Parts: sequence; C-alpha cells; structure tokens
Amino acid sequence: MQLIDFLHGFLRDRTGNFGIMTALIAAPLVGVAGMAVDIGYALDQRTTLMAAADAAAVGALSEKSAGVAAALAMTGDGTVAVGSQDARHLFEGQLGGQSGAKVTRVDIDISRSGGDLYSSLTFTAEVPTAFMTIFGYDSMQISGTATATYQTNAFVDFYMLLDNTPSMGLGATAADIAAMQRNTPDSCAFACHETQNPDNYYLVAKSIGVNMRIDVVREATQELTHDATKYAQTVGQYRMAVYSFGATADTAGLTEVAPMSDDMAKVRTATDALDLMTTPKNNYKSNQLTDFDAALTKLKTIIGTGGTGTTNSNRQKVLFFVSDGVADAAKPNCSEELKGTRCQEPIDTSFCTPLKQNG
Repeated sequence: MQLIDFLHGFLRDRTGNFGIMTALIAAPLVGVAGMAVDIGYALDQRTTLMAAADAAAVGALSEKSAGVAAALAMTGDGTVAVGSQDARHLFEGQLGGQSGAKVTRVDIDISRSGGDLYSSLTFTAEVPTAFMTIFGYDSMQISGTATATYQTNAFVDFYMLLDNTPSMGLGATAADIAAMQRNTPDSCAFACHETQNPDNYYLVAKSIGVNMRIDVVREATQELTHDATKYAQTVGQYRMAVYSFGATADTAGLTEVAPMSDDMAKVRTATDALDLMTTPKNNYKSNQLTDFDAALTKLKTIIGTGGTGTTNSNRQKVLFFVSDGVADAAKPNCSEELKGTRCQEPIDTSFCTPLKQNG
C-alpha cells in the first residue's frame, strides 16, 4: 500500500521537470546544432567548388583557348574534345587541393552548335561531417553545374573595291585642296596623273606633301588588314582581296590588286601598288573611266554565293566599295542628262541587288 502511495505521489510531483526535460531533449538539440554546423560547412565547400566550376566553364571558352581554336576549325557542329580536357584541367587547377570536399564525379561537355560554343561542367562531391556521424551520416553529398556560352565571330572573305579613277586625285581634306590650289597656276584642286605632261599635278601633289583621296583609301585598306590580324580568333578566319578600276586609262576595268588571302601582310604589301589611275592627257576617252556597273557585275561572278560564316568552308562574303560615289561611263540609260555618250550619275544600286541576293 505504501508503495502505491509513493508512486502516486511521484507522478503528481512537479519538481525537477525542467531538469528532466532538458536531459531528454539535450541529445536532439546538440544533434540539430551539429547538423547546422555540418550543413553550413557543406554549403561553404559547394561555393568553393562552384567558383572553380564557373572559372573552368568560362576559361574553356576564352578567346585564345585551344577549345575555341579547335571549334573554329570544325566543319560542322559537335563535341569539342580538347575543350573538355581544358575545362577539367582548369577545374582541378582552381581547386588546387584546397577543398575539404572529395570530388567523386565531374561531367564536362564542350560543344559547338551553329555559330555558338557551349560549355557545361557538373560536379558531385562528398563532404565529411563532424556532428551528423551521431546519426550515422559520415558525409553529405553536394553537386552543382556551371555553364557558359561563347558567340564566335564568323569566317569572312572581304572584297575591297577601291575607286582609283582620276576624281580620286582630289585633295583629301580642305587643307589639301587649298594647298593644291595655291600651287597650281589655274588653282586646280585635282592631282591629275597625265603621263604626257611632265609637269602634271600629280607630281605637284607629291612634291608638296598633299594627301589625295586615293592615298586615304589605300592607307585605310592597309589599316583594315592590321585589324583583321588583331581580331582574328583563329588562322584563316579573315581573308581579303583588293580590286581597283585599273592602273591606266587604257586598261580601265576591274583589276585585281591583291588576290584573296588570309596572309594580311601580303595583302598589305600588294596594296602599296594601289595608286591614282594614269591618263595620257586631260579628257582622255571623254573621262569615261569610272564604270561602276561593269565592275559590280564582274565582281558578282568572282564573289559567288556567300555562306553563313560558321565554318571555314562556309564563309560569309562582304564587299567594301570605297568611292567618291559618282560613276562616269558610257551608259545610254543614264539617270542624269547625257553629254554625248557620257553618263555621270550616282551609283546605280540596282547593281548591288544581285550581290545581296547571293548572300
């Protein structure tokens, strides 16, 4: 009877409840706190791994990387194996053995699709735990994926059609024009290149250091070759050919100055020869020496059909036509008033249409 009374009293007694409850929940509280520490550490390790993955995904598609060079050399879409190797080395190099996680798997995909390159690096790792071992968990698994995209520049063939006809002997600037007028007896601003006149104004321009339009065009074309070299991402990405309207009035017509080449130094050297067309005398052939229509028609055949530019064998075709903009040729259906057979008119853009239709 006394035992029963003792048990009833014990159950009704409320003293010591806090201590008892604390003892009961101590283990779970410690476990939860420890879990938070382990999870926080795992998140820190994932941040470290993600930083390395991001660097690898982006670095594999850097402008001068082996992966980009290999992708640009491909003739079609597909996987870029050398890029995947680069990404793996970059990922491992970024970690440098400093991560507290054990990387168990790395999947890398570097591929080309159309004009773009894509990289993807996915990792899986195990992070050791300190407190969660109480609950039987010796490690936590973490994972992540980093991606990057690189838009490649196209493979391009540049066709430079440069007007070197007599009107391009005009001074390039107002100061050049004024200098020519001061140094010629009839105040002429044009440096006419007449072979039958030993005192022609072309020689005057050269002797006083006047820059003619043709000089500016030549120098700008040569500067473009430097830019093509500077911005090319792979060998052969940019090629160039240069054409003029002929070195002499007797051979006037579309003339190759520099053949199509990816060797910009050779193109640059060949373009040194571009100069103002010579004429025997003033008003030779009624000055009908600037036939835009004929030049553009011939170039259409030379240029052919343009491609998408995504591969070396499917190149874009771009025509640069640099001129003062006035045609001067024999043309019956002139848009301006004819002077005999002579037609002086702005460029007839209808001759550009077939070129555009060819891409």
